[in-house]
Amino acid sequence: MATIASQVVFHPTVSQTLKVCSTTLGRDKIYRAVQYFSRFLAWYLLSKGHKIQAARWNALKNHLAIGRKLMRLGKPMEHLQAALRASQATGPAAEQITTIGRQLGYFGYLTHDALVWANTIKFVNLKPSTASRVGKLANQFWLAGILCSVAFGLLKAGRLANDAKLLQGTGPWTEKGVEVDRDVKLQAVTAQRESTRYQFIVDLLDIWAPATNLGLVNLNDGVVGIFGVISSLMTLRLQWIAVNGKK
Repeated sequence: MATIASQVVFHPTVSQTLKVCSTTLGRDKIYRAVQYFSRFLAWYLLSKGHKIQAARWNALKNHLAIGRKLMRLGKPMEHLQAALRASQATGPAAEQITTIGRQLGYFGYLTHDALVWANTIKFVNLKPSTASRVGKLANQFWLAGILCSVAFGLLKAGRLANDAKLLQGTGPWTEKGVEVDRDVKLQAVTAQRESTRYQFIVDLLDIWAPATNLGLVNLNDGVVGIFGVISSLMTLRLQWIAVNGKK
């Protein structure tokens, strides 16, 4: 029995999971996945008339949302630093502008979201009209950040597609060293294209949450919840690879 317990406790998957959970981003994405799943399940149960069970999952969703706001209190400065670094970097102007826009959008979102959290726990007392305005601004900044990220993805995908065509179409490659160099560059471009497409899908899934909160679209909590679960798991997968070095 002790051997079986030891094999379970020290199983590589358990150790890898603990490594991911030891990071703030890993915990946040796990909490986010559960939060959005709770949002979906609460909507589903309520649509079936199970009000008591729905209230339970709705409460879990709300408390996870509050907890995640607390975990993100320091992140606005991270995005402000990233915006400053992007402004000092070299590269295509359009990609640089959209990168700065994305970081500033998330800076504004998380800054206002911190005020929402402070008001929710009664650390500060905002008037209902002020609290509503702050929440709306948070969602507007969130949406702006995602839109900039989508624009960046489209611009970068187009540039990388042209780079790949140039590398594939140039030839003939008679010198072995030159051919190897071409293949290395092509592999790097291919990896960047895959990464860009991956983030683009995440952005397309995430954009509906602030758009729904602002009333720009009319998606129910079930659809928004499922989209949130998928994007959370996709981001969690990237963190898993970053921490454990494997897919």
